Amino acid sequence: MTHGSRPSAFVAMWPDSFSALFDESRLARLRSLCEVPDPVTSGDLDDPALADRLASVEVLITSWGTPALTAERLARMPNLKAVFHCAGTVRPMVSEAFWDRGILVTSAAEANAIPVAEFTFASIVLAGKRAQYFARDPRAHRREWRSLLDSPRMSNFQRSVGVVGFSRIGRRVVALLRQLDGADVLVADPYADAAVVAAAGARLVSLDELLPSVDVLSLHAPALPETINMIGERELGMLRDGATVINTARGTLLDTDALAAECSSGRLDAILDVTDPEPLPLDSPLFDLPNVSITPHIAGSLGTETFRLADAALDELERYLDGRAPLSAVTFADLGVSA
Repeated sequence: MTHGSRPSAFVAMWPDSFSALFDESRLARLRSLCEVPDPVTSGDLDDPALADRLASVEVLITSWGTPALTAERLARMPNLKAVFHCAGTVRPMVSEAFWDRGILVTSAAEANAIPVAEFTFASIVLAGKRAQYFARDPRAHRREWRSLLDSPRMSNFQRSVGVVGFSRIGRRVVALLRQLDGADVLVADPYADAAVVAAAGARLVSLDELLPSVDVLSLHAPALPETINMIGERELGMLRDGATVINTARGTLLDTDALAAECSSGRLDAILDVTDPEPLPLDSPLFDLPNVSITPHIAGSLGTETFRLADAALDELERYLDGRAPLSAVTFADLGVSA
């Protein structure tokens, strides 16, 4: 396909998502690439008023709030050939009928990995000084703060960091950890290549070898049936006393009750940007523990960071129109090993 052929495009997502992703310049770029008649966007692909509009659509721009592309909804878009997703995982959106149609779908997961990796790296650095713990209730530490700092635990020098999942985000975290002087970075991932991990500056080991060897455990595995509670009572018990568990991936990777027990004892610290369930019930003991930091799933793209997601999708759209291969296509096979 060339720029001379301008396909009809539609933006299917929540209104708030559209406002966050598409400012005037990005909407103008979309219009320069495709025919985008009104209405430009809707999150309701079942709206009868959209029948004629959807019938001509070749390109769909999606993100948070896009409904599942079921056989019934796809039947309303007989000309649909490509979907450009302005977010990470496409798992909730695609269906068997979608794959049967052979529709191209790309993801902005690589762009979304940037802020998550930045947040994770910052959390690791702060964990080295137990900053989250001291900031939780500074009045409580006012008189004894000097004695609290007299510990070899308070350091970012020659720390051992374990990364579970050599994913897009995991790889970026490993790269950022090169900034820490003397850091020993271990990676556990059954699908990773040892040579590639070594080239990134880490060592590929089994999970059982990694756990007792690290000061910080950072989770970056996908949410799959086989990864539910992959870090449970047994695995947490293998961690060193004083280790910090960081989860910016999916709450289901961690056994919440087992983590609460370890943190309640004071043996482990935790930094959680995701939980299971999410949000936690109000009576969760994790809320009241001074050595547990909980944030409301803020590591991913927020504010102006969301523009990167739109840019990534529009870059893929431009490649599609130019007849070039996509950089971030998602296949059915990919969903078996990634988020």
